[in-house]
This record gives sequence, C-alpha cells and structure tokens, in this order.
Amino acid sequence: MKKIKKYVLIVAVALLSFVGMGIEAHAADKPNYVITTDATYPPFDFQDKNNQYTGIDQEILKTIAKREGFTYTLKPMSFNSATQSVASDQADGVIAGMSITDERRAVFDFGTPYYRSGIGWAVKKGSNIKSLKDLKGKTVAIKTGTSGADYALSIQKQYGFKVVYFNDSDTLYNDVINDNSQATFGDLPVIQYAVKNGTALKVMNPKAPIQAGWYGFAVKKGKNAQLLAAFNKGFAAIKKDGTYDKIVAKYLGASAATFTGSKKDNNSTWGILKANRSAFLQGLWQTVLLTVFGIVLASLWGIILSVMGVSQNAVVRGISTTIIYIFRGLPLMVLAFFIYIGLPGVIGMKIPAVTAGILTLVLNEGAYTGAFVRGGFEAVDRGQMEAARSLGLPYSRAMRRVIMPQGIRIMIPSFINQFIITLKDTSILSAIGILELTQTGSLIVSRNSQGFRVWAIVAVIYLIVITLLTWLSNWVEKRSHA
Repeated sequence: MKKIKKYVLIVAVALLSFVGMGIEAHAADKPNYVITTDATYPPFDFQDKNNQYTGIDQEILKTIAKREGFTYTLKPMSFNSATQSVASDQADGVIAGMSITDERRAVFDFGTPYYRSGIGWAVKKGSNIKSLKDLKGKTVAIKTGTSGADYALSIQKQYGFKVVYFNDSDTLYNDVINDNSQATFGDLPVIQYAVKNGTALKVMNPKAPIQAGWYGFAVKKGKNAQLLAAFNKGFAAIKKDGTYDKIVAKYLGASAATFTGSKKDNNSTWGILKANRSAFLQGLWQTVLLTVFGIVLASLWGIILSVMGVSQNAVVRGISTTIIYIFRGLPLMVLAFFIYIGLPGVIGMKIPAVTAGILTLVLNEGAYTGAFVRGGFEAVDRGQMEAARSLGLPYSRAMRRVIMPQGIRIMIPSFINQFIITLKDTSILSAIGILELTQTGSLIVSRNSQGFRVWAIVAVIYLIVITLLTWLSNWVEKRSHA
C-alpha cells in the first residue's frame, strides 16, 4: 500500500511538473547542470543594471562552463535555500560566496578554493561605537549561513552583544542604518562594495580582515564528480592565463555605477521604475501566473474537500477535516520548503521550483477554500435537502443539483477574497527561488541599495492589482444577489 501511495505521488508531481518546467534545448553532447546561487550578494552574485546575473562568482562560472563544454541553469534564491537545494539533490552545485568550513565539508565536496576573503564589521556612519568592546549590550545584525554570522556568534559571549538574523544583505544593512541594530559582521569585500555603492555604513577594519578564509564551489558529497572536475580544470586554466585576475579586478576596481546604473536611474522613484520596467513586468507576470494556477487548482481541490466534509460517511468527513486541519495549520513557508527541499528525498525525483510553489499554494489555499465552501454548503437551509430527498433524489444527486449550486453562489465573494490572499501569498515563494514580484524587488535592491523606493514601487503594484480584484469582488457580489 505504501509503495502504491509513493508511486501515485510521483505521478502527480510529474504531471504537475509540466506546468512548472520550461522546455530548454541543450546540445546533446553538453551536460546541463542546475546551479544555485544567492543573487543578493554583490560583488560576487547579483543582477546588473540590465537585470543579468553577474559578479565575480557568475563570471568565473560562465567562463569555466564555456571552456569546459557544459551548460547550466542558474537558480537564484536565499543562501540557505541554495545550499539546502544541493544537499537535497534539487540542484547539482552551488556558487554563492560560500566559505569552506569543516562542518560544510561533511555535507559538500568543494572544488579548488577560488577566492580568499575575510570578515569585516561595520556600524552606521556617525556611530559612537569605536571598538568591539563598545558592542556590550548592543544588537548585532548577521546574515544566516555566512562566515560573518559564525564569527559573530563565536565572540558573542566575550563582548556581550545580542544578535538578530536576516536572510538578505540589504535588509540587514538597513536594520543597522535605522538604529534597530548597532553593528553587523560579514565578508569584508561584500560590505565594502555596499559602502562603495552608497550604503550609509562605516567599515571598522577596512585593511585588516578577520579570520581570512576561502570561498569554494560545492556539490553534494559523493555526487557530481564530473561537474567538480570540470570546474577544477577550468579554474586552473583561467588562473594560469590571467583571466581570473581580470575578473576579480573588474568587479572590485570598477565604480559602482558600472553595474548599478547612473544616479539618475537610482536616485528617483521614476528613474528606478523606468530603468527596471521589464524586470517589474516579468515579476508581476510570474506572480499573476502563480496566482491563477494556484487559485484554479486550489478551488477545485477545496471543492473536493468541502464535498467530502459534508459526506454521509464519517470516515470521509474525518479525512477531509484532517487534511484541512493540517494544511491550514502549516505556515506557508514551511510547507514550501518541505515540498521543494524535503519531498524530493522521499519520492526520489526533483521538483521544479514553480511546481513546488503551485503545490504549496494548492494545498494551503485549498484547505482554506475547503473550509469556507463546506460552510457555504452547511449554510443552505436543511429544508432544501429534505425536500430534494422527499422527491426521491439520492443524497449525492441532491447535493450536486440542489445544495452545491446554492452553496457556491453564497461563497462567490469568498472565492474572490481567497484569490487576493493567494496573490499576496505568492511573495513567500521567493524563498525557494521563484522570480516573482517580491524576489524581483530583492534583486534590484541588492544592486542599487534603494530599498525604500524599490519596495514602494512593489507595494504600489500589489496595491493596484489588489484594488482591481476588490472591485471585481464587489461587482460579482452585486451580480450574485441581483
């Protein structure tokens, strides 16, 4: 029985994967790999002013792939999600300014170390903090999974500060700038790039990095030996002929405007909107697609659950109640991580990020839909069922012909409201690397450090779409009662 369930689950995921997977053509003689990265980590990984993924890591990878004859599909996401994707076989490799540590060597095989970095720490410009001793009783912001976070935790007791965690650098920096935190630790070149790009921080050790270490390209331990060998061979070649040095100098030596665009593009809301118009539109389109697929499938699933919930069979009612209880109770992000990172290890196959996102929406939103539709069925006067049964209609037919049409009509406004909720919930799916509107905003902010303006634009876009849906809801509600 367990095997049958497993096979059914595999078939279901495989069918839904057609929704989430694009058809990509690759040369038959060139292997293609899925590579994850944290695309909010300039100057190593970020989007440039043309919304192309670039940086030291990306140019090294691109150059090596071209020389060694392999192709790859890049999957940008948060650092923790990127590493977990590789560990769970959702991706083949990760390059994201990842420090090589003994703990990570237990999980990953690293290629030839490609960049020697060190930890820096920074405070807000004009801060009274002069040394680490001044951090006693203060709050330090750190980015999860980084060597800077590890170092901060190692000295936390010694200097007596508190820590708060963030998943992206821009939010972390702004927490310090807004005085919610008083300092931050991170990779020195990353902090210096942010300051060079206009972030109002002061680097406290600009010429003396702490605990210098190496970055490495990684694959899951014992897997993808061919990819790792190709990386090592290609890196040795670009190191020998000077290409590597040119790549590093290109990003560390150039002015920020080379990649972020002119001040005119970044110092006004209109300039940002105009310069990133296509990126915002693509992000909105992805959000709309996720919402449409999510709400349609969630509605169908919710109606099935609601019908089961009013069944005459107690077992069927119990199954419906349990499913609704479980998926209403799980936080959406936890469910997304479970499906995208946890489930592949159980079913033995990869799940595309978009497929995982749609499944997440269907299971979560479908549970809510099932609950309110069941309530709509139960709101229909009992006399309707009694009258139908007295006319000789069996229970199932009475439900289908009499109760369901009336119940669904009652619930039409709730369906529209759930559509709006689903639209907003798609923003959470950026955590697994789906490039929807919120993730688009994160990538732009990581490049230009204009968090207030960019998020204001994103907020207005969401507000416009939600306003239109609200008008639709009101119109449908009036028509349904006409």
